[in-house]
Amino acid sequence: MITMQQFFELIEYKITEASAYGWQCYGPHAHSIDSWNGDQQGYTLSMVFDTRDQTVYEVTACDYDQNRAYRLIHPDYEKKHRKEARRRDVNYQEAWDDVNFVDLELTEDFLEKAQAIRTGEPYDDRVAVPVELPDTEMFKLMKLAHEADVTLNQYVANLLRDALDKNILAEVLKSPGGHISQAQILDSYDHYD
Repeated sequence: MITMQQFFELIEYKITEASAYGWQCYGPHAHSIDSWNGDQQGYTLSMVFDTRDQTVYEVTACDYDQNRAYRLIHPDYEKKHRKEARRRDVNYQEAWDDVNFVDLELTEDFLEKAQAIRTGEPYDDRVAVPVELPDTEMFKLMKLAHEADVTLNQYVANLLRDALDKNILAEVLKSPGGHISQAQILDSYDHYD
C-alpha cells in the first residue's frame, strides 16, 4: 500500500483541504487530505489515513478532464468499506455522476496514473494486475513469450485477454468471491501444455 510520504511527494505537499473522514469503516482516527488543482477540468488526489499510526486506508485520483477515477484501498479494510457503503445505501463504485471508480491493486499502478494525471501527461488507463506464479510456470511463460517474439508482460496480457474472451469471465462471476485460480486460466489454453 502507498505510504503517506509517497502521497505527499506525489502532490508535492500541496494540500487544499483536510477533514475528519465521515465514515466509520476505517476507525475513529481516520482523516482525509485532498489536493485539487482548482480547475473543474483538472484533478483531485486524495488520501484517507489514520492520525495515530499513519496507516493509509485509501487513495484516489480523479481525472475530471478524462472522466476517470482511480482508487486503491488497503486490502485489510476493503471489506469494511464495502459493508459500510451497503449499510449507507451508497453505490460503492460511483466516484461522481456517471463515473465509477476503477479499483487498482498495485501501488505502482496508482502512482503512475496519479502522477500523469497531476502533470497532465497521457497515461495507460488499463489496470495492472499482479500475477504470481511458481518459477517453473514462469519459465514456461517466458519460453512461450520468446517463441511468440513478445515481452513476458505482453504475453501474459494476451493470455488474460484471451481467457476473458473464452468465457473465463463467466467462471469468475460464478466462483465464490469472484476469484478464479491461475491454474484455471492456464488450463484453458490448449497450447500451454
